[in-house]
Amino acid sequence: MTVDERDVRVSVDKTTELRGRERIEVTWSGARPSAARAVNPFGESGLLQEYPVVIMQCRGVDDPTLPAAQQLRPETCWTSTRMQRSASTADRVAVWRHDRYATDAARAQVTGLSPYPSSCPDAGGLSVHLTPFVTAKGRSYAACDASSMPPEAAVGATFPPAEIAAFTDLDGHGSASFEVRTDVENESLGCSHTVACSLVVVPIMGISCADADLECSKTGRFLEGSSNFAGEGVDDAVSPTYWWSPSNWRGRFSVPLGFGLAPNACDLLDPRAPVGFYGSELMAQASVQWAPAYCLRKDRFKFQHNAMPDKAAFGLMLAKSAAAAFVSAGRSTPPGTRVAYAPSAVTGFGIAYAIDKPDNAGEQRQLRLTPRLLAKLLTESYPASDLGRQRPGLSTNPLSLNRDPEFIALNPGLDRIEREAGATLLALSNSSDVIEALTAYIAADPEAMAFVAGKPDPWGMTVNPAYRGLSLPTDQIPLLDTFVPASSLECRVQNPTPYLPLVAAPVSSLRTIATAVLDAWPNVQTKCDRATTSSPWKLGRVDRQGVGSRFMLGLVSLGDASRFGLRTASLQTKVAASAPTRFSDARGRTFVAATGESLRAAVGLGRQQTALGPFSWTQQQVRAAGNAYPGALVVYTAARLDGLDRETADEVSTFMTVSSSEGQRPGPGNGQLPEGFVPISASGPTARLRAAAVAAAAAVKAQSPAVAAPGSGGQAH
Repeated sequence: MTVDERDVRVSVDKTTELRGRERIEVTWSGARPSAARAVNPFGESGLLQEYPVVIMQCRGVDDPTLPAAQQLRPETCWTSTRMQRSASTADRVAVWRHDRYATDAARAQVTGLSPYPSSCPDAGGLSVHLTPFVTAKGRSYAACDASSMPPEAAVGATFPPAEIAAFTDLDGHGSASFEVRTDVENESLGCSHTVACSLVVVPIMGISCADADLECSKTGRFLEGSSNFAGEGVDDAVSPTYWWSPSNWRGRFSVPLGFGLAPNACDLLDPRAPVGFYGSELMAQASVQWAPAYCLRKDRFKFQHNAMPDKAAFGLMLAKSAAAAFVSAGRSTPPGTRVAYAPSAVTGFGIAYAIDKPDNAGEQRQLRLTPRLLAKLLTESYPASDLGRQRPGLSTNPLSLNRDPEFIALNPGLDRIEREAGATLLALSNSSDVIEALTAYIAADPEAMAFVAGKPDPWGMTVNPAYRGLSLPTDQIPLLDTFVPASSLECRVQNPTPYLPLVAAPVSSLRTIATAVLDAWPNVQTKCDRATTSSPWKLGRVDRQGVGSRFMLGLVSLGDASRFGLRTASLQTKVAASAPTRFSDARGRTFVAATGESLRAAVGLGRQQTALGPFSWTQQQVRAAGNAYPGALVVYTAARLDGLDRETADEVSTFMTVSSSEGQRPGPGNGQLPEGFVPISASGPTARLRAAAVAAAAAVKAQSPAVAAPGSGGQAH
């Protein structure tokens, strides 16, 4: 029996200059519709499905002219568990032994490695096939049990599985976001700038049988389009378990992947001392691509971006302890000290989310948020659990965002499951211009500020009393709630800690937030744990959320969101006078997503208040415009106009010039502008920024000792 043939087509949105943990979008058409859809399609959790499309990352490429060690094969394809690559089962159900495309040797009772490793469990009369994993350094792991897998496949590994058995809909179409890994994340797989790898896509069509074997001939027990909530058994012949069997493997698509230089490439390739630029993490993704354009050229300096709070970086720059500072707001300066602000990037912040639809319907792809909803999250006004309900003033509030009538009205159809992570927005713990901009957005909204002032929302929810009257905007969100709930649990008795700050649990890095959302791993610190039954209890981070029931939000940079394929919410701007205060849908309210067009619309509102100063605009202007994104920010390279030595002044001036010109060419390569940023160009809404960067570069290079009035920095948004 030969399975049916179909005209399957596969497309991948990006394949070059990839970075570790970057997501690429894979789409296909013409595949056989899947059945028994798994709630979690990643790793071994995706095995109990029928006719899925298996997507993996493999070392090597499909090129017969290359040496064997550089060609991809099942042994170089990564899986997180041995169940995904090896089999041990009764002869009756060993369907791979009946594959018409298998060699006679491959139909033997024990195959894959010869001789059979003595370290593996005895075959015991079973049919066994091993698909060992061969590392980039040539070591072979037998993959016969958990102990014979590479270290990155250990239980509790740092990163969740990336390989996926994806679902095809009833018309043969499907899509999946696939997270690539470099040798930094997976040394055994070993993909890098110099080690070729491929994305391998295997549409499972069923095994073509060499005989009339009953198990091999099975075509599935679930209906097309169905789900497998209970994790029932499936017909192995049409499951992803045997992707390595010749019938499946021969139908693979392979797409070569190219990786960018490692983040530490300049440290390895350029022995010169770096010139440190300090400040805004909004620049992180641009800095990764820009750094090689400096360190690989001997006529330029070795650029290094050290991420830290904007305020602290500005102070280092003023003290001449840093060549320049990356900031997104103007600041006052001491008398006689002048600073130039060169626009270097147009980007911003976003509210990233990982949310699953109910009933195994996939990920939520659109989200609307209002300033008031963000205010509720940041003021610890959702109780999160019955522990939080004990806090006076919160007992009648919705437990979490997904149970809030305001949120439900704007985002219908999501679940109402109680989760602590749904009660908070994972945000920064330190001061930041990003927090200043976020809270300025909240402060400009009358509904949000009325809530913060103590007025109940139209559905009766009230602000946490600890935050009532909080002054906004601010560059740092305080943790003000000190209420310790009563509990008879031994863990809580041993750790009498304010509860809601444990739910909020902010962190010090936007990158940390982005990867937490990517992994759907809330930073909520309420899990009771102890090493042994006699050890004291301690509170720690809760577990990762399972695919199918994810719900968490985080404050991220748009650069990180684009790199990691994170979805970001559309934010409310304009509210029509006719819009009801107690609403059941989004009518009368304008929501703007982070796009190139909406960022340009916001930047176009900005004006310089002083020569060489930053550009400023208000959230009131953003609300009036309607099409401008509230999270848009300009990142400036701020530097002194006097007091720098000639070499440093020249280096900073060069950076200001290069970053605002050749650094604005969109693309994934060295020296180019990554996604999540809007190019600063010589025309259009960003033209004034380009002219300002040119002027600032010239002024920094000149290092004029002229004295200006203090406090001329102004304020940018």
